[in-house]
Amino acid sequence: MIGFIGSVFSPWYKWSGRRDPQNHACINVATYGPGARFTMTDRGRPALRQSRDTLQVGPSSMHWNGRQLIVTVDEIGAPPRVTPVRGTITLTPQAITETEVLLTPDGRHLWRPFAPIAQIEVNLTQGHSWQGHGYFDANFGSAALESDFRFWTWGRYPLKDRAVCFYDATRIDGSTLALGVEIDAAGRVREIAPPPLTRFRRSLWAVRRETRADPGFTPRQRLGMLDAPFYARSLVETRIEGETSTGVHEALDLTRYRQPWLKPMIALRVPRRRNWTFD
Repeated sequence: MIGFIGSVFSPWYKWSGRRDPQNHACINVATYGPGARFTMTDRGRPALRQSRDTLQVGPSSMHWNGRQLIVTVDEIGAPPRVTPVRGTITLTPQAITETEVLLTPDGRHLWRPFAPIAQIEVNLTQGHSWQGHGYFDANFGSAALESDFRFWTWGRYPLKDRAVCFYDATRIDGSTLALGVEIDAAGRVREIAPPPLTRFRRSLWAVRRETRADPGFTPRQRLGMLDAPFYARSLVETRIEGETSTGVHEALDLTRYRQPWLKPMIALRVPRRRNWTFD
């Protein structure tokens, strides 16, 4: 689940010239397995309400109660499964970090791993009800992703007594980002030397994929989660310092995303709703 102000993957935001991010807000929910749904409705400024503790976009909201992030979902699935997706997601961080990472030297893109170790409880329609290990982060930017990056991968892997995150990117100027961070149970964050960057099988849309792994180990997909011509999200198994872990991995091909022919395809899955009336 992702909350957007200035929906970076919305063609409507791109076509608008990206001048008014508050006029292109969205709460994106993707579920997997039987009854899987994808919701990503681009909503106009009337649908957006913000306060210190709450982000509301149309009928859905994210609220921080001082201890937990409570997400209330009331969305409609994208074609071909145009049905309601409703319920709640409750995320309880084990600790909150204060770390901020510059993804570009000029600070136009930032990453904030707020709660890399958390518990989550999901109760959604279509039978998605479970508890498990969760994660909460945010990205901030003052420029389009494809203006500053060609390609990136990100992975977050829980280990026995900590979690590790890897951010690898090729910027538009050819420079690279190769970031490894380790977060312990108390929320302490430290930068680490990441193990080798290792390629593994491409996605269904042939998006290149790579992540960090101990020498001699080849990562492998354990579950395909979201597959698009420019993006792949999956559960990936890797090995870090001798410990095998399965975590969420993302690969984003911004060279492909930059192509204008792709935007009408995305628009079929990302409807635009300009107006909203709160009761």
